[in-house]
Amino acid sequence: MAGPAFDDRDGLIWFNGEMVPWRDANVHVLTHGLHYASSVFEGERAYGGNIFKLRQHTERLFYSADQLGFEIPYSMDDIDAACKETLKVNDIIDGYLRPVAWRGSEMMGVSAQNNRINVAIAAWAWPSYFSPEARMKGIRLKTSKWKRPSAETEPVHAKAAGLYMICTLSKHDAERDGYDDSLMLDYRGRVAEATGANIFMVMGDGKLHTPTPDCFLNGITRQTVIELAKARGIEVIERAIMPEELVNATEVFLTGTAAEVTPVGVIDTHNFTVGEISQWMMEDYDKAVGNVHAAAAE
Repeated sequence: MAGPAFDDRDGLIWFNGEMVPWRDANVHVLTHGLHYASSVFEGERAYGGNIFKLRQHTERLFYSADQLGFEIPYSMDDIDAACKETLKVNDIIDGYLRPVAWRGSEMMGVSAQNNRINVAIAAWAWPSYFSPEARMKGIRLKTSKWKRPSAETEPVHAKAAGLYMICTLSKHDAERDGYDDSLMLDYRGRVAEATGANIFMVMGDGKLHTPTPDCFLNGITRQTVIELAKARGIEVIERAIMPEELVNATEVFLTGTAAEVTPVGVIDTHNFTVGEISQWMMEDYDKAVGNVHAAAAE
């Protein structure tokens, strides 16, 4: 992503209840969240000065913290208000927000019962996650060697920092080979998701198929797109999907707060078209977030 380094920017970050100059929003190197991944976060988008589905994101932040065994020391209303304030003080109309909560540095070791829970919220202008050119023709995915873990192994439904380590490894490997992102399978060898987005496929039956999110996030954008598809009369089937079924797919697209709705043109040796359903979902999602824009202008 082009632009200045993320630790060297103008602006303000909401940090434990106060607005702090961007460059001063720092933590100690012995912070537990850095060493033991005891950190949860959200990714949110603002359109026209309003944050799309803010409360759902805040609810998930609190759920994720609970899954990691800590309590956020603010109410949901406090966090919602802080997100809105962070947008406002940074004069951002269309952008991205990153609320994050983590265990501090009072104890260093696996046990961290007495560590302070810190919360910060940053916001910045951010264009599409993938380039407009890539989105129009469909991005290219490479299947990763890393797999999403079982729900018995990790708190897989939390948006927790530690779960993204294999996503970074997968995306870096894909980019080295000229791809845009990775397709991740789960521990059973089933299709799961991309590194930061859910996946949908239009099969030969004309229906929209998507993996059951039993070991990865049931994304907020994913849920939105399912609602939009059903409103168009498109049948959505949530089920186990094996990678060998990709040969039967005619269209594939990703969904996520950052990715929005992004068509896929290639997965390994399989090619797909940016077809009618993909285009409908892009248009309908743009309209859905556009309604937020219109409400902000009233």
